[in-house]
Amino acid sequence: MIEILVVGVVALLVIAAAAVLGPRLGIAAPLVLVVVGIVASLVPWIPHVEIDPEWILVGVLPPLLYSSAVSMPAMDFRREFTAISGLSVVLVVATSVVLGLFFAWAVPGLGLAWGIALGAIVSPTDAVATSIVKQTSVSRRVIAILDGESLLNDATALVLLRTAIAAAAAAAFSFWGAVGDFAFAVVVAVVIGGAVGLLNLAVRARVTSAPVNTAISFAVPFVASIPAEHFGASGLVAAVVAGLVTGVRAPRVLPPDHRLSDAQNWSTVEFVLEGGVFLVMGLQLASIVGAVEREHTGVWSALLIALGALVVTLAVRAAYVVPLLRSLRASARRSAGMQARVESMRSKLDDPEAARAAVQEHRRGRRIPTARDVERFGSRVRQALGDIAYFRKAPLGWRDGTAVVWAGMRGAVTVAAAQTLPEGTPQRALLVFVAFAVALLSLVLQGLTIGPLMRRISPQPGDTTEEDEGERRRLLDLLRTASDTVPTSGESTVTRAELAAADPTELRAWLGREKARRLAVLRAQRTALLDARDDGTFDAEVLASVLRNLDAEQIALELRGGPGT
Repeated sequence: MIEILVVGVVALLVIAAAAVLGPRLGIAAPLVLVVVGIVASLVPWIPHVEIDPEWILVGVLPPLLYSSAVSMPAMDFRREFTAISGLSVVLVVATSVVLGLFFAWAVPGLGLAWGIALGAIVSPTDAVATSIVKQTSVSRRVIAILDGESLLNDATALVLLRTAIAAAAAAAFSFWGAVGDFAFAVVVAVVIGGAVGLLNLAVRARVTSAPVNTAISFAVPFVASIPAEHFGASGLVAAVVAGLVTGVRAPRVLPPDHRLSDAQNWSTVEFVLEGGVFLVMGLQLASIVGAVEREHTGVWSALLIALGALVVTLAVRAAYVVPLLRSLRASARRSAGMQARVESMRSKLDDPEAARAAVQEHRRGRRIPTARDVERFGSRVRQALGDIAYFRKAPLGWRDGTAVVWAGMRGAVTVAAAQTLPEGTPQRALLVFVAFAVALLSLVLQGLTIGPLMRRISPQPGDTTEEDEGERRRLLDLLRTASDTVPTSGESTVTRAELAAADPTELRAWLGREKARRLAVLRAQRTALLDARDDGTFDAEVLASVLRNLDAEQIALELRGGPGT
């Protein structure tokens, strides 16, 4: 027991040290942890580490993906969903098939089905590895695309892996059966994840203690993923959906101090889990190499296969990303061409009669539009205008495409998934080693070069400071407008002299009323910000920072105690 505690303490200290030393060395902390793990695995007196892969796939991934989904702007996820879904599904399937052909050719006697199984293991980018990319100068759109891809592509790969293993065992493959399995896994997961997300908020909204609220949140990803896996669906998708629902609805349901507690504690959990994943990945090297040597398989030839597989994955990714960017640019141009028409619709929303007529024009049936119909129509119009502005503000060019291609790194999930291959898999040790080598080569080659590459192809990235300041000014105007909706009384103009001369009882009463009025103003401003967020009329990152400032002001006001609490 003491030995386990010592190992845990040392691991925590190593993770913390890597986070501090990595930036000073100019190397991403995850890469430092992988190297430390590899060095430790080669030290004779340190025992080999063998981690049950289910701990990674079922115990670590759901909370990591849930945490990422909660913090991801839902509006950006919606806007980039075409790119995200293509990279998460189409590209994963295409890469798996091409890699399957490559592995079937490079590994004698393997067969196409097992080759596709290994291809499915290698094909998805790693949710944890993308943390390296966020330390570079890539654009916010690229980060949103990569974040969204890493949230969903593991589920596609694992479903495809399960299908390929079943096909290899039965020596048969049904395309439509595979499509049906994937559709079932996603649909059921979305339903379960959405229900868990809503139930999570309904329960936590009634909890008054911030620590208890956060403790409940730690269970949410598992409450979503475990039932989904039980019914044969994707637990990872369920955890992601629960996180997206929570991220969208929490600011309207949970008080600021609860959300602050969530953010701080989940940030720590995410930091430790990510670091632990990379450290364990390095520590497993010795046991994986030992298994290859026991089967008398050449390590160097396996490394050549892994290097070839990495080249194939990058080539397929590039071949997919190039037409994807062209399609996205064409779609943005089409949207921009509709701007005048959408603005015309927007101008009609100020007149109730004209707004109802516009709604009637764009809907079927003869039912007279209700106020709710007009409100939903207005929201869609504002979203459309926000989307047009978003795509015009940050068009994706060849530099962004290069970033998307080169940032597609593999990681510990690839290693964990490889170790779930059944014992009867042909040349299993070799396949596990190849998967590990692809992930390691990907992290080292791409992780070490992504920063210099971005600086080389875009030495002076666009300065967004001026644009952000413009967004902040618009948001401040919105906040002032929202505060004007809260009624004030003449008491708000009381002078200091009048306060000093006031009776203590009257002073406490005035302070209570003033505090209640200020809290009402903050609630009105938060509602206005969240409505603007849902309409997509402001930059998501700038809006989030203003919302955090509002939360901090409300927390500080409530901590003063006294009247009005």
